[in-house]
Amino acid sequence: MNAAPLPFLPDAVIFDMDGLMLDSERAITDCMERAAAEAGHALPRSLWLSLVGTGEQACREILAARLGEPGAMAMLDRTDVLYEAMVEAGIPHRPGIVGLLEWLQARGIPRAVATSTRRPLALRKLRRAGLLERFDAVCTSSDVEQPKPAPDVYLLAAKRLGVAPARCLVLEDSPAGVRAALAAGMLPVQVPDLVEPDAALRKLGHRIVPSLAQAQALLEAAAGACRLAP
Repeated sequence: MNAAPLPFLPDAVIFDMDGLMLDSERAITDCMERAAAEAGHALPRSLWLSLVGTGEQACREILAARLGEPGAMAMLDRTDVLYEAMVEAGIPHRPGIVGLLEWLQARGIPRAVATSTRRPLALRKLRRAGLLERFDAVCTSSDVEQPKPAPDVYLLAAKRLGVAPARCLVLEDSPAGVRAALAAGMLPVQVPDLVEPDAALRKLGHRIVPSLAQAQALLEAAAGACRLAP
């Protein structure tokens, strides 16, 4: 893990959603595995993990290459049915998210969501989880031309918050999200969930912490350094 001190207290913090704030990466992966098994497809766990953090179109293309277009579409349709039931029940929070959001709000630091999920589903998931009202902006793959790892959704979030990208800190769990944040010129802190960063990702030199509580500790230290500065 790389938990070097932050170089500054950010003017805004932008959050990924799935796997970072909500335990939805695990939920959707379980749904895909179940749908594949029901259809008689024996696919490795590594395939599902490779889809974490990618956009919907990329997922469809990867699965179509393995199963053919009809098989992939049928499996994804069944996945949607299974996942819809989980969304309606309310996807659990990742540990530490509420405390971190409260800390930022108390200090007047703007907050946005930047997610690869389509807008209607993203809003519903955040609302059902009781998190929607804690954000100043929600940016989704519906709002941009290119999903992560392209920087589009992060640049849009900065624009909507009125903050320069270089002054934004991004919290991400996935490799695609980290690359998107770096491409946007932002400061990423990765909190891995299902996928641990490999050697190639670690070479990017970004900060990696084991939990949102550790990410909050970095922010608290940066805030303390600001108070001590002459």
